[in-house]
Amino acid sequence: MRKYVQNGVHRWMAACFAGGLLVASPASAKDFPAGKPVTIIVPFAPGGGTDILSRMVSEELAKNLSVPVLVENRPGGNTLIAAQSVARAAPDGHTILTAISSTMTMNPHLYSKLPYEPKKDFAPVTLASSMPLVLAVNPEFPAKSLRELTALLAQNPGKYSYAYGAIPAQVLGELYRQKTGVEIQGISYNGSSPAQNDVMGGHVPIIVDALTPALSLLKSDRLRPIAVSSAKRSAALPDTPSLSEAGLEGVDIADWTGFFVPAGTPQSTIDKLHAAFSAALNTPKIRNQLESLGQTVYAADGKTLAEWIDRDYAVYGEVIRDAGIKID
Repeated sequence: MRKYVQNGVHRWMAACFAGGLLVASPASAKDFPAGKPVTIIVPFAPGGGTDILSRMVSEELAKNLSVPVLVENRPGGNTLIAAQSVARAAPDGHTILTAISSTMTMNPHLYSKLPYEPKKDFAPVTLASSMPLVLAVNPEFPAKSLRELTALLAQNPGKYSYAYGAIPAQVLGELYRQKTGVEIQGISYNGSSPAQNDVMGGHVPIIVDALTPALSLLKSDRLRPIAVSSAKRSAALPDTPSLSEAGLEGVDIADWTGFFVPAGTPQSTIDKLHAAFSAALNTPKIRNQLESLGQTVYAADGKTLAEWIDRDYAVYGEVIRDAGIKID
């Protein structure tokens, strides 16, 4: 990442020299944000979990940076539209991408032509939070544990399907299929809500979903949780085992959210942004609200986020290749 930062600084300095602005420029890295608004680009429509997180953080970020912080929604293309727009933005810290794990670690394996390169086009700022996925069933479905579910699917190859509303959930479903050898087909839905409705309505017996959008249904017994995908149990569902604990050893999958700026953004600007994000995420109000939604707050630096990307890129890439999942 340092290479890209240095290259960006050199390009910026050259441009300033060309215009005779190096000394007097109000937008120099040391003066960031220099009174200019900051915009957070969200790759989903308003109202979803990523949008809510971004708007919660933006209010505190505005206080910490003493400038307006705007949230702009650019949904579509499995987060490609928003990611591409930020990758092409000026590397000055004023345009930030809210990205989920699939943006940086799954899309490169799913698309033959990706309009951005995760490691070359972005500099990680902050690992905000993560949440596990959950494997759940209709309350009337006979399986009440992972062992019972796997046995039932093995006895009825190809009979049952699972619903999913996002790529990370499909990847977990494929990983479960690969590790157990059961024959089960995933059915794609346009988001969590329609997938949940079909499972609660008895049209599909099983669902793989992110924990946050499913949590209220799980707690109200409208869906029965089987296991969560994190290495340990979730504090939000303390009675539900992890997949690893339930017998699917080695599974540790989290759907994380992080903040990124265009590659070439000066390190001093990245450091200021991380400090502002960290302070925002660690306010009791935001931390408590996120934890109540089943999320773990990290507020970790860009180095930690880069390590998560490298780890997940390898894990998800293997699952996607073995399953033959392709979007184009």
